[in-house]
Amino acid sequence: MSKDLNQCNFIGRLGKDPDIRYMPSGGAVANFSIACGDDYKDKNTGQKVEKTNWINIVAFNRLAEIIGEYLTKGSKVFISGKQTTRKWQDNDGQDRYSTEIVASEMQMLDSRGGADQSNSSGTSAKQYADASGGRHTPPAGGSSAGADDFDDDIPF
Repeated sequence: MSKDLNQCNFIGRLGKDPDIRYMPSGGAVANFSIACGDDYKDKNTGQKVEKTNWINIVAFNRLAEIIGEYLTKGSKVFISGKQTTRKWQDNDGQDRYSTEIVASEMQMLDSRGGADQSNSSGTSAKQYADASGGRHTPPAGGSSAGADDFDDDIPF
């Protein structure tokens, strides 16, 4: 059996503050949902119809702690992760299912709180956190690290 790609990416705004809890092992768990907009043209009326989709997100350990510290209701974020479905039983013993995204990366997109923070040199930097708990600035323009390390004199 081959491994298939299970990678989801979303940009949206938090509907409420994240719910942060701790497992018996001490690891943090963050649960929250983000609103993602969608629009389409109604075939019958020709009118533009706007729809909001709510995406349930869960994050663990250091990423959950970062989310709890920096995100609040209304925060605009990029979330990358894997879709999963959990089976659980309600109080009546009925099987229930929850589909959610297990976040592996979060990037803050608001102008305040991290996305467009100015650093000491006055330049803009986008901060993001990954599942390992690291916060770092991605390379500009997707260039590889060390590309600016050349000492060659280029004539143009």
